[in-house]
Amino acid sequence: MADEIIIREFGEDKGQVVLSLRQQAGDVVLSPTDSLEEVQAAIHHSAALFLVAESEGRIMETIIGTWDGRRGEFYRLTVSPEVRRRGVARMLVDTAEKWMAEQGCHRITALVEKDHPWATGFWTTAGYELHESMSRDFRDV
Repeated sequence: MADEIIIREFGEDKGQVVLSLRQQAGDVVLSPTDSLEEVQAAIHHSAALFLVAESEGRIMETIIGTWDGRRGEFYRLTVSPEVRRRGVARMLVDTAEKWMAEQGCHRITALVEKDHPWATGFWTTAGYELHESMSRDFRDV
């Protein structure tokens, strides 16, 4: 991997690249909302920030952040296996946090899969606390 990492907004219609990275990560279960159409909708939504970390034109990591006017949320932090534990995910999160703060956000939650200790460990190290009394309930519509 080259030393230069570029963090940028992902505003291109290359959602398939993102889905491929998620599949290459190997530890991610794709959900019904992990379709090309859903990813492209997130890329172009005005209340969402879709960031990528790239090196030599290759996307290595992604994160989606949303802002509802009150709180922010991060989800789908995906890291290519060959760049894990090199600080790139933290750079990506720091950039996304700055964007959230610029929007007026005072609290950010992160959607993290509990059965991935490396993911929960990352978010704890980044200063996020597990909220034991809350659960995330959902329904596909």
